[in-house]
Amino acid sequence: MQKFNEDVLSKTSGKVMVKFGAAWCAPCKMVSPILEEMAEEGKPVYDVDVDSDPATTAKFGIRGVPTYIVFENGKEILRESGNKTKSQLEELLN
Repeated sequence: MQKFNEDVLSKTSGKVMVKFGAAWCAPCKMVSPILEEMAEEGKPVYDVDVDSDPATTAKFGIRGVPTYIVFENGKEILRESGNKTKSQLEELLN
């Protein structure tokens, strides 16, 4: 899974999912392998570590982790939080 950079939003058409998480977050650790698998399958999934990137975390108003934001053509269209199954995460991108 790639680290998120806001350039992704302007360079990517279609949907992109960004996961905001932290190393100390148990649900984040549980969902990370699923998101890695999705990225390996070619799904546009990106990661932000809230501790390493507080500016991006604040810009998007993240209050809890894990939080998933789906962007379409650079605009936020959906925001979810909590532990998710692979099918639930894939549904967010559909």
